[in-house]
Amino acid sequence: MGTAVGDGRAVPRYVQIADEIVQQIRAGVLKAGDMVPSESELVKRYGVSGGTVRKAMVEVRASGLVDTRHGKGSLVKARPPVRHRSSDRFRRSHRKGGKAAYLAESEQSGATAKVSVLYRGPVEAPEEIAERLGVAPGVQVLARRRLYFRNGIPVETATSYLPWDVVKDIPELFAENPGGGGIYARLEDHGHVFAEFVETLQARPATKAEASELTLSPGAPVVHLIRDAVTEEGRVVEVCDTLMAADQFVFSYRIPAVD
Repeated sequence: MGTAVGDGRAVPRYVQIADEIVQQIRAGVLKAGDMVPSESELVKRYGVSGGTVRKAMVEVRASGLVDTRHGKGSLVKARPPVRHRSSDRFRRSHRKGGKAAYLAESEQSGATAKVSVLYRGPVEAPEEIAERLGVAPGVQVLARRRLYFRNGIPVETATSYLPWDVVKDIPELFAENPGGGGIYARLEDHGHVFAEFVETLQARPATKAEASELTLSPGAPVVHLIRDAVTEEGRVVEVCDTLMAADQFVFSYRIPAVD
């Protein structure tokens, strides 16, 4: 039986159970590495059916706080401190100091960062990417796909797409490590000075493949972010297609109050 809430609606029992388990994890009653009580234990504890417990665990898994392994149960995940993703992470001073945005952010939060390059080379521009870059769909562009780790945990994937006429004379962009300050520093070194970065974000459940790559529970929430890097001439010289584990990030933006 559900419990009535302020507007008169009842909260389903499985939601109450899920909320209690989540709160136990957040409060440290269930610590990283602990097993969530088994289905039979939860049935006995709450006096509900196995179906109710299974529905509750679907909600718990959706929180991103546990890893569930078939036949082994659910394990509370290690949760490093949330990293703020702020609007000043692309400050030119970071690039001049030899630090790309991700490394600068991680250092500020006291985390150990690692970037693994999964692919770099020519690809045919997908339709949406081509539209953002102002090139024809299917034309050759440079793609750089990375997997980002925080304290040894994969938290983000990102693929940068860059127009071939821009990158063909910048050999560092074809290297695994483009050098201090990352690809944005190399682009500015070659005259592509940035005026702004435009981002769009959408929260959604992870696909099976995405959950596997980021070691998330099936259906865990992720944030899909696409960024256009725009030069002073008004040209988009990079589109970055990024997927982030939602429980690992807080987004903080400074928005000028101007006419």
